[in-house]
Amino acid sequence: MTLDLERLIAVTFDAARRAGDAIMEIYAGDFAVGLKADASPVTLADQRAETIILAALAEAAPAIPVIAEEHCEAHGVPSAAAELFWLVDPLDGTREFVNRNGEFTVNIALIRRGEPVLGMVHVPALGVTYAGAGPGSARRWRGAGAAEKIAARLPPPDGLVVVHSRSHENNEKFAAYLVGKNIAERRVCGSSVKFCQVAAGEADLYPRFGPTMEWDTAAGHAVLIAAGGSMTTLDGAAFRYGKEGCRNPGFIATGLSPLPHAGRGLG
Repeated sequence: MTLDLERLIAVTFDAARRAGDAIMEIYAGDFAVGLKADASPVTLADQRAETIILAALAEAAPAIPVIAEEHCEAHGVPSAAAELFWLVDPLDGTREFVNRNGEFTVNIALIRRGEPVLGMVHVPALGVTYAGAGPGSARRWRGAGAAEKIAARLPPPDGLVVVHSRSHENNEKFAAYLVGKNIAERRVCGSSVKFCQVAAGEADLYPRFGPTMEWDTAAGHAVLIAAGGSMTTLDGAAFRYGKEGCRNPGFIATGLSPLPHAGRGLG
């Protein structure tokens, strides 16, 4: 299938923004919080956003199947992924949404033969959107402004800015990985915003040792690649999608200068 990635960028941009508007309508009021089978939270915002995105993707690209978080919760994860498919997390960082700290995103990614070839990450609370579809194509929109190019940076001489989730603040493997590295700042942040900070040259390193799902990482991964960064498994292998159960291993995401993978020095 020949892909018109610029057209799909436009489609996913519109879908992510409209999903974000629906999320913010619910965010502004009182909302109920349910629990999924894995005890993670879910709200009406997750469900409404996914409905908007699935309808947009079905209209624009009906031949491309979609793996979406809330649909998988209701109907199960597909036993196998297609060669070309969408990965959707309509509200990445539901805990951040519930805690009202603004650190949640809308994630839409297109996967081809296991690799993320398009990513759209929208941060509704900030009105900021990031996208990428191949090397050199990373861009960011702030509010109603025009797209601006973004790029990952070389590590600054005064040390690395490391972004990580709140769950990693006391993680032993995470602490061991940082030993011997010149760290200027550790920044706690939720959802795919971490990938976008590295892609925009605002941070340098995002190590992850805890579990994630493919829809959590694919869109941010695509934006990072487009900005010149990279992401590997903890042992330095290529990070792929379409895995059984859509479950991810740990990973290391970096800016322009890849760092030693986590398998070194951890025993």
